[in-house]
Amino acid sequence: MDDTRDDHIKLDGTITNVYAGGQFEVETDAGTKVRAQLCGRMRKFRIRVILGDRVTVALSPYDLTHGMIVYRAK
Repeated sequence: MDDTRDDHIKLDGTITNVYAGGQFEVETDAGTKVRAQLCGRMRKFRIRVILGDRVTVALSPYDLTHGMIVYRAK
């Protein structure tokens, strides 16, 4: 997923749960829970995401329950 795509909805949130297989549960600032995985660029550069991290999730407008983690806040 590229950061220049404008058809995705980007939301900020916090990692609340870590599942097997690289899946995470993110609670967005809007209060919804989203199941998300790391985008390819974050896996390529081995950016680690742990419980409690602030992240940005890109959601497809077709399925708002699944997303890709595209950024981890410092």
